[in-house]
Amino acid sequence: MDLIIANARVVDFDKGKLVEKDIGIKGGKIYSISNVAISGKNVIDAGGRILSPGFIDIHNHTDYNFNVRGPDAFETAKHLLLMGVTTAVGGNCGSGRVDIKTYFDFITKNGAPNHYMGFVGLRALRESAGNEDVYSPSSDKQIEKMRQLAYSALKSGAVGISLGLEYTPRADLEEVIKVCKVLKQFPGKLVSSHVRYDADRALEGIREMLDLGRSTGIPVQISHINSCACFGFAREALEMMDKAAREGTDITADAYPYNAFSTSAGSAVFDEGCVNRWNVDYDSILIAGGQHRGKRCDKKLLEYVRKTEPEVPLIAFVMNEQEVDMVLNHPGIMVGSDGNINRGCGHPRASGTFPRVIHRYTVGKTEEDLIFMLKKMTKYPAQRLGLNQKGEIAEGKDADLVVFDWNSIKDRADFENPTLAPSGIEYVLIDGRIAVEGGKIKAANLGKVL
Repeated sequence: MDLIIANARVVDFDKGKLVEKDIGIKGGKIYSISNVAISGKNVIDAGGRILSPGFIDIHNHTDYNFNVRGPDAFETAKHLLLMGVTTAVGGNCGSGRVDIKTYFDFITKNGAPNHYMGFVGLRALRESAGNEDVYSPSSDKQIEKMRQLAYSALKSGAVGISLGLEYTPRADLEEVIKVCKVLKQFPGKLVSSHVRYDADRALEGIREMLDLGRSTGIPVQISHINSCACFGFAREALEMMDKAAREGTDITADAYPYNAFSTSAGSAVFDEGCVNRWNVDYDSILIAGGQHRGKRCDKKLLEYVRKTEPEVPLIAFVMNEQEVDMVLNHPGIMVGSDGNINRGCGHPRASGTFPRVIHRYTVGKTEEDLIFMLKKMTKYPAQRLGLNQKGEIAEGKDADLVVFDWNSIKDRADFENPTLAPSGIEYVLIDGRIAVEGGKIKAANLGKVL
């Protein structure tokens, strides 16, 4: 064996419980799962800690740092790695680069902290086709160009097309359907959608995506449903999705365990009337970067920052926390961080989402509660993404693994210090090799393009 993990409490989804096993790893795969001790020259003694499949973050912005030519192309990815993410799915909310092969080639040459999959984004497609105005519809000629570009990106390996309809208000459903129908040529690939509306129009936004799924047959992933519907509409939104799924629409969703969202100041999300829509005051918006970092907004400051520093991240504390908990406890919802840290600034979800879910919803509870939440982070997203070799601990599966202490695992990042690494993550393995040990990165180049 290349590596042994001994004395582990292994997550067994088939049995629905933790089982005491030794795991042997060889050639990047789980080679042996044994009830008796396995010998090998390299041994990790788990000491009774939990051994889980590596976390699969189905919704994040780990490629953002590369796209904006930040000082560290893998800044976000490293924070994800420290909280146990072994596979990251980027390019969400319509922002995934059209020339996705450029990023793939960069990872192939340099390695990456996590395995990477990425969407091509509708907003990026619009810009590449000549429509840089998010408040203008696309012409037939532009839509045809978008279809050609999307096809090329999908052919190059994009996992699907992402939509950020709240960011592109004039990309109507007809435009979206025409572009997304390219996916019919790539069975299994997805539409990931940051829906068009939130708060009192959340159900309208979700219904539009149900219409997309019904009319095309394309699988649809609703992005961060908490930031869309947790304004008094979460229960009805979940019931709508459950009903559509029972009737045959291929629809799922993800969420992160915070009642605040974050996006750039210049986005259409913060257009006139946003605070009225959320039923909050301007001081519910925190400036998370730039010269006014740490300040709460009033109307004048928000307008000033939007005009002078449109790329600065803002954090809006606007969602109902009880509804966020309801969403995360729903069996059909996967965990996605929506994470992005740039130059040390951002939302703590990029550093804390997965440990926070485990700590908040399972510590002090039963093994069944832990298994339930871990499925949302591992097995379910692996199935959704067609990653047949990931998401479970079984012989022959990829050795993407996390060893954590169930008693001490906890998110430490907060809104003042969004980059603090969690406690309790002892080891993270990528393809059977140690990437994180004792909460510190040992190797940040073991990931590859999937």
